[in-house]
Amino acid sequence: MRTATWLSVQPAVQKQKKRQWAFSFAYLFWTVLIIWAISRSTAPPGPKQVAYSDFVSEVNAGHIDEVRITDRQFLGREKKAQGAKTESWIAADRLPNIDETAIVHQLEQHGVKFWGHIQSPSWWSQLLLWLGPMLLLLAIYGYGMWRMRKGGVGPMSFGRNRAKIYDQSSTFDTTFDDVAGVDEAKAELVEVIDFLKNPQKYQRLGGRIPKGVLLVGPPGTGKTMLARAVSGEARVPFFSMSGSEFVEMFVGVGAARVRDLFEQAKSKAPCIMFIDELEAIGKTRATGQAAFLAHDEREQTLNQLLVEMDGFDASKGVIIMAATNTPEVLDPALTRAGRFDRQVVVDRPDVAGREAILKVHARKLMLGPDVDLKVIASRTPGMVGADLANIVNEAALRAARRGGDSIAMQDFEGAVDRVTLGFEQRTRIMSHEEKERVAWHEAGHALVALSEPNADLVHRVSIIPRSIGALGHTLQLPVNEKYIMTQPELEDRIAVMLGGRVAEELTYDGVVSTGAADDLEKATELARQMVTRFGMSQRLGPLTYGQEFRNRFLRTPFSSEERNYSERTAELIDGEVRAVIDREYERVQGILRDRRDQLKAVVAALIQKETLERAELEAILASTPIEQPVA
Repeated sequence: MRTATWLSVQPAVQKQKKRQWAFSFAYLFWTVLIIWAISRSTAPPGPKQVAYSDFVSEVNAGHIDEVRITDRQFLGREKKAQGAKTESWIAADRLPNIDETAIVHQLEQHGVKFWGHIQSPSWWSQLLLWLGPMLLLLAIYGYGMWRMRKGGVGPMSFGRNRAKIYDQSSTFDTTFDDVAGVDEAKAELVEVIDFLKNPQKYQRLGGRIPKGVLLVGPPGTGKTMLARAVSGEARVPFFSMSGSEFVEMFVGVGAARVRDLFEQAKSKAPCIMFIDELEAIGKTRATGQAAFLAHDEREQTLNQLLVEMDGFDASKGVIIMAATNTPEVLDPALTRAGRFDRQVVVDRPDVAGREAILKVHARKLMLGPDVDLKVIASRTPGMVGADLANIVNEAALRAARRGGDSIAMQDFEGAVDRVTLGFEQRTRIMSHEEKERVAWHEAGHALVALSEPNADLVHRVSIIPRSIGALGHTLQLPVNEKYIMTQPELEDRIAVMLGGRVAEELTYDGVVSTGAADDLEKATELARQMVTRFGMSQRLGPLTYGQEFRNRFLRTPFSSEERNYSERTAELIDGEVRAVIDREYERVQGILRDRRDQLKAVVAALIQKETLERAELEAILASTPIEQPVA
């Protein structure tokens, strides 16, 4: 009760002190202002400033009886008029580089008493002239240091960690119910939660919980949210800090922050320390040829982290969790047993996981009766939790823009298109010839995809330009999640990529355009992967050719792989890649020649409607028979 009373009284005392200081400053300000006003009103009037010629005229007229000559001006006292009680003075600035012998003779002729002196600055003014700027700089520096110490980043607090602490007394909004699509990762972390809740259960049998848990996965898969969910489930304090916050300009600051972080964590055990973006401080230490790229501050911080992880006892209830997108660049000493003992892979979700993630993000939304999140999940292969959250938000914004009472399926469809393809650019003006060529190109893609048994299903074909730079698109969706692909499936994918180029060539008598540049690049890269990585060339055999640089410090944008084959083998590789492309190109030509009438029908419908859904494509193909070759 004493502590609570003291805490409640402390803010009132601080407010009273602030009021006292404010009143003191206001009283001092008004006192100085009143004294200055009184002194101005009671001070005698100063000399009247006149021109140099007017001053000489007054002397010649006999109106001056005394003159004081200073280093800058003449001060003349005018003769008193009858009845005058006060003296009247006039002043004139001395002219530079002018011989003043004449005015001195005039003063002598008129019997004017004159005298002069040079005003030299006092010693205290000279001292103030030298010390003033220095005192001002010291005051500014002192104020800056005070503000830095107050903000926790000053020289007296460089070594303090900047971790955000979420205490167990606060409300934990993030639990495992808020994390979906990563069931395997959650299953591995259940043991950590159980240890934090019941450590005696494991210590009784002599078991030792892992000191560190490393979350590995692509960006946006929910690693940080998963770490917070572990803390929320275990109801323990959660220290969150980014790896880049350890590193500063001064060597040793990061190491001091690591020490301070561990000290604070030990005082609040059981707890979780979470370091996001671990690669910022945990990269492999530079040695050998790459020693010139060493970063002393980062390496000192890494060394201190390794020492602290060796020095603390996990039985005290302190568990370190970290997240990284690039585990391959981490120092081996960091990932060995006894430090980060366990690596939990947080991978991209499958279709069921994507549906669960969409349900989590759509819990607070008003969904229409026609919304089917399973369809949206099937339309978003390869997307992670952050992408799906963006789609849900875009759907809500689209519904608000059209003034709907709820979010409909069309809003989700438009959101997926917006995220994957960009927004529609209907204001882009295209000539009829360009629009027709784009229609032939996209119809070629669609017709080849509908003809190949291993190709993904065509969902939509459109010739509406998109913001990503595409003048049209053919949207294909996989029927099932695929983790491996066979050679026929890869060949059919290359054939679909070449369908647009072949359709243009057949229609315009060999005159092609630049619209197939991206398709050709992707087809060539896939064919090269088949030859050099997947061993799908009978001539070269089941071998791999080329490998990534083992020394990542020597890797450059112009040398993405290290060649481990001869020049003759390189020629064979180029020949095999060309053979794959030529073989598929010839096959696509045969398909489109046989389906010439269907191709024309799809193009006519595209020019008229601009967008065709799968049902419309199937109806067109069903009503247009395939030409039978003449025997």
